Amino acid sequence: MKIALFSDIHSNIQAFDACLEHARLQGANQYALLGDLVGYGGDPVAVVQRAQQLQTEGAWIVKGNHDAMAVRPPLQTSSMGESSAAWTHEQLSDEQRYFLDQLPLLHSFQNMLLVHASVNQPEMWRYVVDERSAGASLDAATTQTEIRYVFGGHVHQQSLYYRGAGQGLMQFKPTPSIAVPVPKHRYWLATIGSVGQPRDGKPQAMYALFDIGKLQLTFYRVTYDHHAASDAIRRAGLASFFADRLETGT
Repeated sequence: MKIALFSDIHSNIQAFDACLEHARLQGANQYALLGDLVGYGGDPVAVVQRAQQLQTEGAWIVKGNHDAMAVRPPLQTSSMGESSAAWTHEQLSDEQRYFLDQLPLLHSFQNMLLVHASVNQPEMWRYVVDERSAGASLDAATTQTEIRYVFGGHVHQQSLYYRGAGQGLMQFKPTPSIAVPVPKHRYWLATIGSVGQPRDGKPQAMYALFDIGKLQLTFYRVTYDHHAASDAIRRAGLASFFADRLETGT
């Protein structure tokens, strides 16, 4: 089985479709969406429709903080993100809002656990940005289970943490398109990056592919029409900051 892992799509249908096609060419036969399908971008309806279709075909999907906020946006918006959530709420149908609302915070399969943010109180949307926060998430996942692999998003960065013989975690910065051996005698946590809104100075979309048979994890960057995605944001009347970010990747 080859599992394609997508997170933080953020209503960017151009990036999402490009990553889906890339994953299919790599032989992916299982899809996992790790939250934040919506928010920031200009095509929430198209992204949710694509996610719904994938779910009917067996994809695993967990909820992100922007999905939750789009279902129940704040009554008063004090940030661009909250304004985006309010706009997204109005674009989605009742059925699509229900779809987002009923998504679980966690999904497990064999020795893997999927989450948007941290397994440590997933509803608090904690950021996994270093060895300490990664360790808290991994500890919460492995206390009473056989979990060896935790996959999440939320931070819009591609990172890999592992625990060997000792208790401390080590962080590894992956190189795109280079498979990383992830043997199951260790514990692993990966943040797989953002499909729809990278923030590392590069506009290419991010996703990862986990090959269960070979026990290899490969992080990818995918070129897509980010100009079309930014144009969709501007046409929607959303904050131009979100469109500019797609152009610069920051």
